[in-house]
Amino acid sequence: MNAVLAPQPPTSHELARERAIALLRRNLTPQGMLAASRTQQAEARRYTRIFGRDAAICILAMTGSGDPLLEQGAIASLDALAAQQAGNGQIAKYVDPEGAGADFWYVGCIDATLWWLIAVDHVRSAGQVEPERWAVQIDKALAWLHAQEHPHFRLLQQNEASDWADIMPRSGFVLYTNALWVEVKQRYGLEQAEATRQHFGDLFDPFTPQLPSYPRARLMRHYARRGQTHDGLLLSFVNLSVCGMEGDVFGNILAVLSGAVDEQAGIRILETIHAASASDPYPVRVVLRPLDKGHKLWRAYMGRHKQNLPHQYHNGGIWPFVGGFWVVALARLGLADLARQELERLIAMNDEDDWRFTEWFHGQSLARGGMPGQSWNAAALLLALDAVEKLERPPRRPAAKVAVVA
Repeated sequence: MNAVLAPQPPTSHELARERAIALLRRNLTPQGMLAASRTQQAEARRYTRIFGRDAAICILAMTGSGDPLLEQGAIASLDALAAQQAGNGQIAKYVDPEGAGADFWYVGCIDATLWWLIAVDHVRSAGQVEPERWAVQIDKALAWLHAQEHPHFRLLQQNEASDWADIMPRSGFVLYTNALWVEVKQRYGLEQAEATRQHFGDLFDPFTPQLPSYPRARLMRHYARRGQTHDGLLLSFVNLSVCGMEGDVFGNILAVLSGAVDEQAGIRILETIHAASASDPYPVRVVLRPLDKGHKLWRAYMGRHKQNLPHQYHNGGIWPFVGGFWVVALARLGLADLARQELERLIAMNDEDDWRFTEWFHGQSLARGGMPGQSWNAAALLLALDAVEKLERPPRRPAAKVAVVA
């Protein structure tokens, strides 16, 4: 007679997937995905809202998950953001799930519109909605973004502190934002996509030997290179007076994933980040060289609530959701062994304190910061699990048209 086998405990990957899906289900409301689990502190800090960028990143994992609740929640999230789109086409930083208002930050929130468009295309490409869904809102969003685009550089321009790193002094042409713009242009078949990619390289990778054809691009490169040496990464931002050499890890990762740089440059970027120990012990620090109060780029607002001091928050903190994109990029470029290693670190970080899914950690002390129960941590973990799984065997399900995560 066959022995009855006792149930086997889940593997670390299976458990991680279960916990990530459970958190997303817990943070989902009928109106869409909240940024974090409901706590008194999260409510006071407005983390119990539907954020444009957070929800969009969650949607990349929710759509195609096979979980009906999450599949529907992805659509509801996009609907909630679309319903409170500004008249000029901008998508809000966040909206109240009950429709009680939208916030557009101090000087705008340019990346919320970009991420919303990426998520919309992801859902439509997966066949989750009819092709014409959100057509009017898409046209308005693209029109608003084109109004921010330089007519010759074909890159988006922005104020400082107006993207995900919303208390960092990046302004003018910003790496992170324009990596997403490259992605959006590819997804929607927009004109001048190749010009955008060309100028992206001209400005953010100014140490290459090829001179730009556009005279003002040559001058911008000259200013950016003056007194600097190439560290292997793309500049975090470029404007006429200054450029960013602090090492923006997320912007560089997105440049790799969007195809804004070629494979050779992508390998160089990932190897530079790894060599800087940005993922030791957890992936990944979002700035390699944090700004201090003596730096010429320091702003008084960075010290508000002592939040963005060196090695904290956007100024060198460790962000698990960015770590998920780091693993995806490693897997995408074939750095399989490193991708597997970093996935284990990512799982351990989210598992810290019984699957707390902490928002960010101090870059040196590893002290916990921000809110627990971060939705985009769970989503990025799922994306990382899928990326490493694809290294082992064919995908479990047909892939949607996703450049950032496929």
